[in-house]
Amino acid sequence: MLENKLFKFEEGVVSRWASYENPDGAKGAGGTVRNGRKGAPWFTLNPGESRVLAHAENTSGIIRRMWITISDQTPETLRGIKLEMFWDNSEKPAVSVPFGDFFCVGLGKVATFKNALFSNPEGRNFSTYIPMPFKTGMKILVTNESSVTIKHFYYDIDYTLGDKFTEDTLYFHAFFNRENPTHMKKDFELLPYIEGKGRFLGTNMGVRCNKKLYSDTWWGEGEFKAYIDGDTDYPTICGTGVEDYIGTAWGQDYYYDLYCGCPVYDKENMELCCYRFHIPDPIYFNSNFKATIQQIGGVDRDDYFHHAQLLYKNKIANNQVISVDGDPIDFADIPMLNGIPLLFEREDDWSCCTYFYLDKPENNLPELMDVSERTKDLVARPGFMGKYPQDMPLFR
Repeated sequence: MLENKLFKFEEGVVSRWASYENPDGAKGAGGTVRNGRKGAPWFTLNPGESRVLAHAENTSGIIRRMWITISDQTPETLRGIKLEMFWDNSEKPAVSVPFGDFFCVGLGKVATFKNALFSNPEGRNFSTYIPMPFKTGMKILVTNESSVTIKHFYYDIDYTLGDKFTEDTLYFHAFFNRENPTHMKKDFELLPYIEGKGRFLGTNMGVRCNKKLYSDTWWGEGEFKAYIDGDTDYPTICGTGVEDYIGTAWGQDYYYDLYCGCPVYDKENMELCCYRFHIPDPIYFNSNFKATIQQIGGVDRDDYFHHAQLLYKNKIANNQVISVDGDPIDFADIPMLNGIPLLFEREDDWSCCTYFYLDKPENNLPELMDVSERTKDLVARPGFMGKYPQDMPLFR
């Protein structure tokens, strides 16, 4: 804590909060409605409407904290509201992602958790503490691309102005991706190829397992891979499995920690949301970068119950399961091979929101996909804990 110099005064740096009443964070302009007696703590965001949440021009600064809550928290709104961030008067946003996924829980769900960068103490709000510097200005924008009216949209964005930066200061970026389903033997891209110098901060992932083909068999044998500064066929960094990458082992369940966790694990529906942040173990790149994760399943060779399920389900679907070696699998005749688990290729529904820093305020990544692609097939059900806010008396 002493290293953060909590006791040091930063000369020339001033504190500001942006809110509905004061999106520019103007000095002495907060809480003016109704004679300062909570006259405008929230606004309504109609379908198709955009709203600037925070704005600054001709100044440097750092976004320090964002806190938001909305009165409808379902897949249609959490994936349907677009969150964008622009740095230094750039025309293209550095961040253009679904609102819910940005705040570290995907699949249009909410959950109770906390980590080093995000928190949701009771499963009803969205907070982040990621530092986001800007050198000449910033704008944070939300657009309601859903068909639902957000009756109550509350927020605070806390930032400082006048911060001084060196040439090596990087800009914050975020990217959303979804493949529903993924493609056989083609690794899901957590972050497509980008150019520039920067730091891969981490990702949160949402997975909807394909029960139609694979029943409730294990889904997470795929490896995380980071292709750094010109890597082509093989990466510099390669993990050992999804659950290993997010900090656990030998399977997975609900948990959360500072840098890794799984705040949603729905065993019945085989849906999960998990995250990993590279804070104590930074991943830097000097010229270009790409991050992927594989879709590989596993089943024990003496698990005859699941052998029968896989045989039946794929016969009905006229689908051939392929091993990671590229060979067709006959689940009626599985050799033991010293008990080594049988690994096979899968096609599931994967999505992610990935966070990174870059040496420029814009990136070369594709635009955010259409809202219909973001929300397709998602079912409104709570995450691990809690009720939807719209089910509570205050929001009826």
